[in-house]
Amino acid sequence: MSIWNGTRRRIHLQEVGPRDGLQAECAFVETHDKIALVDALSKSGVAKIEVTAFVSPQAIPALRDAEIVLREIEREPGVVYTALVPNVRGAERAIDARADELNLVMSASESHNLSNLRMTRDQSFGSLKTVAGIARDAGLPVNISLSCAFGCPMEGDVAEDAVLEWARRFIEEAGARGVTLCDTTGMAYPPQVARLTAAFIERWPHTELTLHFHNTRGMGLANVLAAIDAGANRFDASLGGIGGCPYAPGASGNVCSEEIVHALEWMGYDTGVDLYTLIEAAKRLPALIGHDTPSQIVKAGRRLDLHPLPADFDAIRERALQRDVASRPPN
Repeated sequence: MSIWNGTRRRIHLQEVGPRDGLQAECAFVETHDKIALVDALSKSGVAKIEVTAFVSPQAIPALRDAEIVLREIEREPGVVYTALVPNVRGAERAIDARADELNLVMSASESHNLSNLRMTRDQSFGSLKTVAGIARDAGLPVNISLSCAFGCPMEGDVAEDAVLEWARRFIEEAGARGVTLCDTTGMAYPPQVARLTAAFIERWPHTELTLHFHNTRGMGLANVLAAIDAGANRFDASLGGIGGCPYAPGASGNVCSEEIVHALEWMGYDTGVDLYTLIEAAKRLPALIGHDTPSQIVKAGRRLDLHPLPADFDAIRERALQRDVASRPPN
């Protein structure tokens, strides 16, 4: 339902393009351009921005300027500026650069976790639990993103009970304030999304739940709507629809921020986002990354972005009327 108690239901949009989007690009986006992009997103009204990742520059050179970007952005009141951190050193760097939140990542799939992070899931949990303790000592909240929560490209289906158990461990043992269930390679489908979302909310109604979908197989928006129907109200999305896990072959871009906002607004939801500002930010991307983006809203415009009449429209109409008069039978 888009209306609750006579008011429009609020859906929180969280922008991950500056991190999840840019990390997958071959071109290095200059530091000042990254800062300007985040500043534009801040003014659009999104609830949270994943600004960067504090990872090894050798692993992801596209984000080698993480400290400078996070320190020099212009922060808007009410917007949460989060950063992905993989380990203790990354956490220390992010805290020093004034992150509002630390986003930790591991996979719900053993195969993907080993391929991506070179650790078993238990090893990752032990390491990230330590990172969560560092964040707690610094007074910062922690979010855990569980990759491959809806399927693994190497194992296939991932048991829903296993996903929920890893969520429980991070909430109850590591003190995570939020959990993101990630459809890393676009394997999610609506009934599955509805089941897992409802099960999570039933167990932890006061934990901040985020859904993170990719549009790899064209089901991104359908999955967002299924999650909303199941009670979710917080979603990751990427400007222009860019992004994809560099360790997940075939995982094309995230759901597109401007497309999700456009669709939800026409369905009566309140995203708090100024769509025009978001679209203008998305239009910057091709020049920055060196290629077009998947965004259909940038290409086609909003539903009521109308086109001008042809320059000779009046003459066309006059000729049409003359034909109409000429075709009438005489009195």
